[in-house]
Amino acid sequence: MTESPAKHEVETPAAEALAQTQNPTAAISDFGIDTTSMSTGEAIRDYFARLRAGELGALPSLFGLLVLIILFSALSDNFFTLANIANVFPQGAGVIIIAMGIVFVLLLGEIDLAAGVASGVAASVMALHYVHAGNLLGSLGTGVFVTFIAVLAVAMLLSAYQRIWAGAALSLIGLLIVAIGVPANAWLEILLAICVGTAIGCITGFLVSKIGMPSFVVTLALFIVWQGVLLQFIGEGGTIGISNSDVLYKIANGNLDILGSWIFFLVAAGGFAVITLVSHFKRLQRGLVVQPTALVMIKVGALVVLSALGTWLLTINRSPNKAVVTIEGVPYVIPIMLVLLVAGTYVLNRTKYGRYVYAVGGNKEAARRAGIDVPKIRASVFVIGSAVAAVGGIVAASKVGSVSPQSGGLNTLLFAVGSAVIGGTSLFGGKGRISDAVVGGLVIAVVINGLGLLKQPAAVVNIITGLVLLLAATVDALSRRRAAASAR
Repeated sequence: MTESPAKHEVETPAAEALAQTQNPTAAISDFGIDTTSMSTGEAIRDYFARLRAGELGALPSLFGLLVLIILFSALSDNFFTLANIANVFPQGAGVIIIAMGIVFVLLLGEIDLAAGVASGVAASVMALHYVHAGNLLGSLGTGVFVTFIAVLAVAMLLSAYQRIWAGAALSLIGLLIVAIGVPANAWLEILLAICVGTAIGCITGFLVSKIGMPSFVVTLALFIVWQGVLLQFIGEGGTIGISNSDVLYKIANGNLDILGSWIFFLVAAGGFAVITLVSHFKRLQRGLVVQPTALVMIKVGALVVLSALGTWLLTINRSPNKAVVTIEGVPYVIPIMLVLLVAGTYVLNRTKYGRYVYAVGGNKEAARRAGIDVPKIRASVFVIGSAVAAVGGIVAASKVGSVSPQSGGLNTLLFAVGSAVIGGTSLFGGKGRISDAVVGGLVIAVVINGLGLLKQPAAVVNIITGLVLLLAATVDALSRRRAAASAR
């Protein structure tokens, strides 16, 4: 008799990935090529069994987010207003996006302490190139300019040596844009910033994977280096404004129009519903294991309804002075974050590369013996992390309309790492999702926003945020201990 899935031993994503790498039959089994399916009741019981086994996922952070919303709504009349809720995403978008990239690094049990400052360096190059009409040689001086070109060239070569071709290509594009002095263009500046972030990741990944230095030491040293580079580029006490660029400034401060907001809803929510349901019924027709149809319909329906409600609320004029100014529509940062979320989730869940990342994070030595190129995987996550951090730097610079020597510094990195951990990504590697960064980032954004409305000083904000992070790390450690005990 076929064993019920409810009785199967609970496995982490890393263990599943490694098993599939070592045994193709295990991979086939994981994708449901058998005839055993669960009823709705069995699926619910299985979910609670996994919770008891320590697989909490993002549940604690979602519960904490709900508690914070209720608490701040009770303490401040201005918190649960349309204008304030709509502003939470733009306020926290920069940190959330950086956290998305850091999830890849954390999945391997590594750390990137330089991600925040790297985002600032990428944003500073973008701003310098834009303000000086593409003439970085004139703005940086010959010595600094030549050194910068050399660093991009070295990053390209190191990435090619490790056969990370995307990193090599983007580093080369950045080198050409800077060396040729391509005239300034807002869209080109965005590409340049991403290329610079990618080049930084290529260097970091090489030092960690090929030289064998601990990621903590490497990224701590590079944190200091990139902070110095940022000071060199901008100057102590200097600021480079980008608010005169309509495109760059509106990235974090603009909104889709009403029609665009509803089109975005149809594409996002409708696309999710169609893909989920088509995949579900195709698997049913083929006799493969699927979740109960009722649960799938409930999930899809709930997401569509909530998305429609959110879109409708955001299309209402939320300006405090409605007679003079109109502020309506979905903020641009929401589609940006959604694209990164979908892309990152697809890479980790639906590609061989994503399986390799979980496998290496779960057991590096076993992954190596299974034939995975562990050094390449280790280097690649730093490339991805820094490239995504550059996007976060662009959004953060857009929000304030400028770049300064403090861009990406201060608490940016701490909040980014904290977002991933609070959302459920493990510091020990092998467990986590891109969505964890979004949920955890919203928790931190709500804490900062709510305490700001209550006019609490920075000291209180730091204390509360630190305690939230400590609580999340504690939950992670306890859940891993519980999962280990259940496995025995």
